[in-house]
Amino acid sequence: MMTNMRLTLSRILLLLTSLIFAQACAPQTTPTPFRPPTQIPPTQILPTTTPVPTNTFVPTATATPTEIVPCTNNLTFLDDLTIDDNTIVAPGAVMDKQWLVSNSGTCNWDSSYRLKWTGGEMFGAAGEQALFPARAGTQATLRILFTAPAVEGTYQSAWQAYGPDGNAFGEPVFITIIVE
Repeated sequence: MMTNMRLTLSRILLLLTSLIFAQACAPQTTPTPFRPPTQIPPTQILPTTTPVPTNTFVPTATATPTEIVPCTNNLTFLDDLTIDDNTIVAPGAVMDKQWLVSNSGTCNWDSSYRLKWTGGEMFGAAGEQALFPARAGTQATLRILFTAPAVEGTYQSAWQAYGPDGNAFGEPVFITIIVE
């Protein structure tokens, strides 16, 4: 009996070994990676005995684009911060003229805005100056360095703001001096 058991056990071990080797030698399958579907399959509608309600398309009001309203340029003179009108200056004196103004328009002034000489004496200044950048509704200080004439007399210089479109706007600013 012991011999039969050994023989049976030997056969079982031989069978198991054969199965393991057969499994190891069998071609291995590569698992297919999961790929989600790229399209939703069509929905199948089954006939019913219940009537299906129909939807009626009702147009809704659509928002119309708001019209862009162009801004308006304006400059309001507020005060002479330096060199009041009819100030007496020496011949050839350097003058630091500053005006307090308000950007009373709805456009913000940027580097494309200019202050240009429009009449009187230039007092050695460039005929076009950058207009100080200012947001609509704020105050700004305009500043130009002038040199008084060498000859005695009363002199005036007028300056005007210009927008990027080249159009003048607002109140002009002036300097009026007496050279003695």
